[in-house]
Amino acid sequence: MAKLWAVIRREYLERVRTKWFVIVTLFGPLFFGGIMILPAYLSVRSMREARVANIRILDATGTGLGVRIADRLAAPTLQGPSPERAPVDELRPAELAAREAELIAQIQRKELAGVLVVDSATVSSGAARYAGRNAGSVGDIDVMEAAIRQSLLAFRLESEGIDAARAESLTKVRVRLTADRVTDEGLGGSGIANTIFGFGVAFLLYFSIVFYGQAILRGVLEEKTTRVAEVIVASVSPDVLLAGKVIGVGAVGLTQQLVWVLSSVGFYTQRATIFGAMGIKGMPQVGLPSVEPFVLVALVLFFLLGYTLYASLFAAVGAMVGSQEEAQQAAQPVIMLLVFSIIFAQPVLTNPNSRLAEIVSWVPFSAPIIMPMRMTATPIGAGEIIGSLLGVLLASVACVWVAARIYRVGLLMYGKRPSLAELGRWIRQS
Repeated sequence: MAKLWAVIRREYLERVRTKWFVIVTLFGPLFFGGIMILPAYLSVRSMREARVANIRILDATGTGLGVRIADRLAAPTLQGPSPERAPVDELRPAELAAREAELIAQIQRKELAGVLVVDSATVSSGAARYAGRNAGSVGDIDVMEAAIRQSLLAFRLESEGIDAARAESLTKVRVRLTADRVTDEGLGGSGIANTIFGFGVAFLLYFSIVFYGQAILRGVLEEKTTRVAEVIVASVSPDVLLAGKVIGVGAVGLTQQLVWVLSSVGFYTQRATIFGAMGIKGMPQVGLPSVEPFVLVALVLFFLLGYTLYASLFAAVGAMVGSQEEAQQAAQPVIMLLVFSIIFAQPVLTNPNSRLAEIVSWVPFSAPIIMPMRMTATPIGAGEIIGSLLGVLLASVACVWVAARIYRVGLLMYGKRPSLAELGRWIRQS
């Protein structure tokens, strides 16, 4: 036990003392928060600042719809200063094609931003067309679609003898649906919060496996190529060395993630101040997730068993190969198992009770990532959770058993990468 603790201590301190660990640990929450919040913030801000300026409207409806649209686009209700009112050409249908061609030529000469065409099809079915250099701007297109929709609604209501202003006020209704989970004990809190929490747990496990599993691989490979392993195994058995590496590197990951979790909690408690400083108003309120004690224990077990399973495989790969190039190739099957797991994340979150979700929850290599998402998104029976845990436990024991035997022989083997037949012989003889 003393030797195991010495290996764990060495692996842990060797990594937490590096400047990169400190940088990633401290600035990781800022980075992940930035990639999650900044795109949404910029998207909301661009939508608010969307301005449809320097366009021309061609109206071949004969109903004055183009004037209504121009008034909507220049309405002061839009965020910020209103653009100048777009000129409107009211044409006969026969004149439309020639005038549109003239304006497109002006767009090509950069004299005009775009041209919006409304005709009889717009009145009957709401179909309109736009050509311009900003046709790829989602914000501009949304503003024009809203102006066309509201103008067409006002025109149709007026045609039926209904006051347009009154009808518009009645149709502007925002619906906010609050979704609460129902468990065997009753209401279980916000369903969205639980789903986000489950995805966060799955993402942390995926990140830990990819980052720290490959750290184990590189550490084993470095000790093997520099012949340090020959000195270490003289005083420590390969099994103890393998266990120490897996536990020590795993402790590094847990330390880092503990800091990230505490930072996330701090961010959540100060979210109103942060969003207010960024000028974001009316953000949706998401409560804290409600997790039953049994589910919380299961999440921890899935996390530990899943990490142990994949970490042992990466350690075995590091013991088999003799260079970084070989390690990248040999690690591909393990990486593919991870990719197989994560590609099912979106379908499972969309429908956590589907047959697909149930199947991948029972596969030991995907269960540590998929089952946490399902458990927190929807109530799952204790029998199914325990059965999935037992499957992951058996797979972890088998992987550790195989990895330990490969590690014993491969750590001191040099030369070409072993074939499958040679690996089988290593496992049988060690």
